[in-house]
Amino acid sequence: MLGLGLAAAPSASAVTQSSAESQFRAAGITWSSSGGCTTRSNSTCTSFDGIRQATIDGAITLKRASGCALNITGGTEVGHSSGTYSHGNGYKLDFSRTTCLTSWVHTAYSYIGQRSDGAAMYQAASGNVYADEGSHWDVTYYTCGC
Repeated sequence: MLGLGLAAAPSASAVTQSSAESQFRAAGITWSSSGGCTTRSNSTCTSFDGIRQATIDGAITLKRASGCALNITGGTEVGHSSGTYSHGNGYKLDFSRTTCLTSWVHTAYSYIGQRSDGAAMYQAASGNVYADEGSHWDVTYYTCGC
């Protein structure tokens, strides 16, 4: 007989809105949207529907490592650029630009140049990339490290 024990979901798996909210709430990470909603098909919402577990874990790692208050302003909702490592595919989160987070990124990560839209990019040792879009940080989580 095979031992079929339950294992934790792999970090690449997609997560539901409610599961993501529970994990962010437990970590003390907040979220907001101009529309006050979570509908993925509405660009004024902040949705976590279909976010990758590694992205959630990366945000939680960032919160713990930096000690900064984190507020998510963009998730998997429509209205972001497309691509393999995109918001829609669950790889990216937008965070409110705060003095604490900006100072952490500038100090802890390496400047790697500008994106084609002019956003300054910083890379963590984990490979995750933080792009300064002026009003917020656009973060691509390739791994669960910050």
